[in-house]
Amino acid sequence: MGNDVVRRGRLSGERTGEMIHFLSSMAADRHIAEADILVDIAHVMMLSKQRILDEATTRPLLAALLKLYDEGIPESVFDDEYEDIHAGIEAFLIAMVGEETGGRMHMGRSRNDEVAACLRIRLREDLIRQLSLLIRLRQTLLSLAEEHRETVMPGFTHLQYAQPTTLAHHLLAYEQVFSRDCERLSEGYSRVNQSPLGAAAFASTGYPVNREYVAQLLGFDGVLENTMDAVSSRDFALETLSSLSIMMVGVSRLCEELIIWSSPFAGFISLNDAFCSTSSIMPQKKNPDFAEIMRAKAASLIGAYMSAAALMKGLPMSYNRDLQELTPSLIRGIEDARQSTSLLNGMLLTASFDRERMREEAGKSYSTATDLADMLVRRCGLPFRTAHSIVGRAVQNGGLDRHHLDEASVSITGSPLPGSMIQDTDIMDALDVEKSINLKIAPGSPSSFSVKRAIDERKKRLDDDRHRTDQLAMASKEAIDNLIFETRRVALEQ
Repeated sequence: MGNDVVRRGRLSGERTGEMIHFLSSMAADRHIAEADILVDIAHVMMLSKQRILDEATTRPLLAALLKLYDEGIPESVFDDEYEDIHAGIEAFLIAMVGEETGGRMHMGRSRNDEVAACLRIRLREDLIRQLSLLIRLRQTLLSLAEEHRETVMPGFTHLQYAQPTTLAHHLLAYEQVFSRDCERLSEGYSRVNQSPLGAAAFASTGYPVNREYVAQLLGFDGVLENTMDAVSSRDFALETLSSLSIMMVGVSRLCEELIIWSSPFAGFISLNDAFCSTSSIMPQKKNPDFAEIMRAKAASLIGAYMSAAALMKGLPMSYNRDLQELTPSLIRGIEDARQSTSLLNGMLLTASFDRERMREEAGKSYSTATDLADMLVRRCGLPFRTAHSIVGRAVQNGGLDRHHLDEASVSITGSPLPGSMIQDTDIMDALDVEKSINLKIAPGSPSSFSVKRAIDERKKRLDDDRHRTDQLAMASKEAIDNLIFETRRVALEQ
């Protein structure tokens, strides 16, 4: 059993190396190791405040924990002989200060509430980082939209030419997608940042612990009320993975469009070589590999969420060891999201757009036909459905000139379009791509006027989100800084 301080009492059977490795969570626990030190420090500080630990025990314990905090956790602590990081750290402390002192740290606590607290502390930092990356990506999209307010491009439905739009309008759509992702993650943060400490195994403890005080020390917004819920629920992790999965759907969709746009068939965009690869056999190839891998990462993250949800759905209250297997899914999802968001931002910042090529395609395949139908409604007083049918029949017959429109009108209504109402110049104006775009001035539309208004509004929203994220980061940092400062004071008291 080696140095496992948890197993030595009740259990005596020897485990093979395979058994030890199978049960150990050390690989995932590296993710929460630093958080565990903070939780240990806060717990000891609380035990001291509540006079559960005396000063003679408190000071060397805190000094040893501060040494781990300052110098880092030694690699020996991560040995698979320990079931988890919590047992490894406890064993290390006992070796440093003796069991009489180190063996008292775990009073009034279980690994159940400890690991839940560690996950929440680490996750809130991960969420702040992800929010910052999303804000940076949104800033890039807004900057590109501002640069390309007048860059005309084709819009598509069903991947068929539909109506002309602008690159700015297209990019702003994605900015709003990622803005809602920020909303979801920010709202989720409030549910992550709740303390389970004091719940112990699940039924709390007979020691007079102060749950509110230890929550305050660690910068939590509050305490999870029910102690059984506190240790055995992982909905905060599921919510995070769900929100990140939704975010990655947006990332994947944008990457799909970048892949299509960068193909020779479209030629709308040239991706920086750093974000592309070539073929091992075809020397002429430039492949958008980064964007393709991001599409795959979206699937991986969705899989991480499904794995975590499937794990949770069959677990009774309260704690079950199955929960150990949720952490790798959470870690994988967070890392996939982080990398993808960061790299997508870099890919957009370094890409170049071919304005002429986009403009060339914008008017193809009768993409302004809707504007022509609308003009017939206004000038001739036709019902829209009738005008729609006339324009559609004219397209079917070969063109949108006056001849084909009159021919279509005869077949639909029995008579040609009234000559006094419609001139050839009216038809040309209705089919003009730029005029079509700038005619649309409703909020959120692609006209230069509407896009400028949207960019100004989105910048304000982005500034608000940046300020809110900075506040979250500052509150977390201040809490930890204050905890370490107060711990040093207590540890050095004579």
